[in-house]
Amino acid sequence: MASNRPAPEVPFGSYDPTGHTTAPGVPDAGAPPAGVAWNPTEDTVRPVRGRHRVAKQRGGLARSSTVLGVGVIAAVGAGGMATAQDKPRVAISLPDVNLPDASSLPGVGALLADDADEPDAPAEAAPANLAALTLSAEQAPAEARGAAAAAGEALRARILQQAELQQASAEAEAQAAAEKAAAEKAAQEAAAQQASAEAAAKAAEAERQRAEAEAAAKAAEAEKERLAKLAASYALPTSSYTITSTYGQSGSMWSSGYHTGLDLAAPTGTPVNAVHSGTIKSAGYSGAYGYRIVLELSDGTEVWYCHLSSMTVSAGQKVGTGDTIGRVGATGNVTGPHLHLEVHTASGAGVDPLAWLRGKGLTV
Repeated sequence: MASNRPAPEVPFGSYDPTGHTTAPGVPDAGAPPAGVAWNPTEDTVRPVRGRHRVAKQRGGLARSSTVLGVGVIAAVGAGGMATAQDKPRVAISLPDVNLPDASSLPGVGALLADDADEPDAPAEAAPANLAALTLSAEQAPAEARGAAAAAGEALRARILQQAELQQASAEAEAQAAAEKAAAEKAAQEAAAQQASAEAAAKAAEAERQRAEAEAAAKAAEAEKERLAKLAASYALPTSSYTITSTYGQSGSMWSSGYHTGLDLAAPTGTPVNAVHSGTIKSAGYSGAYGYRIVLELSDGTEVWYCHLSSMTVSAGQKVGTGDTIGRVGATGNVTGPHLHLEVHTASGAGVDPLAWLRGKGLTV
């Protein structure tokens, strides 16, 4: 910053602010009056005229740069301004910073005034703002504006297309992820349901088997009780016996070609008992059967006792279970003493005596 302190005095006539040297004792026209303080700001800041003046750089590169900048700005902004012609203008406001006037600044006002007096100053003034450097959309050629607008629209379309592609890709990925998660969830639920169904099926099978086992046990118990009751009401036809021939056994010794009853070998005279209570239907000699007793039960079943050595009952007599009705012998067509036992249903058909006796709860 310039100071107003008085400059040191120099010998009279030895200092010339204009660059001239005066003789001693001759006052210089450019020197300050005696007793007046010298202000270097006021006197030295002003540009020196004449041969000591340095010419300012104008035109040439600077002016070419300005034109080039204007062209570039115009070319770049043409598309945007052409595209934005139909859009409403937006007001832009700048804050008021209360800058001082350039002419009031120390030394700057003199420079501005000096430049205004320069004979070689360019006729055109420097652009004051950016708006003066740019070409308006109306000044640009119509073809350039159209090309710029088309390029802008193409760029905008490409950007929108890329955005749509990215959005579609993101949506596809999200949908694929959702479908995958749904499939996994459905598979897990199906597996859980299958496991639950299998567990339920196993439980049901176990319950069925348990129920069947219980039913079988109950049935066996009931049959045991029934047989016990039957055993109480039925008795073996004889004791101390040996089974020598069974029902249906084939052989030439039987006239029918097969055995029609059950042979229980026992010593002659062994008691023969009524297997159940009933009525004596017949008692006598019957050819190949020898002495035979026929006991009729209440349901019409007939029990034949054959090859007896003796009989203690007669036809029409009522007997009870276990009553002695005769004795083992060897009468008729026999090879030795034994009891030939036959069982016939009410219809007259023969059945296996061994199975019939066991069905009544008897152990034969």
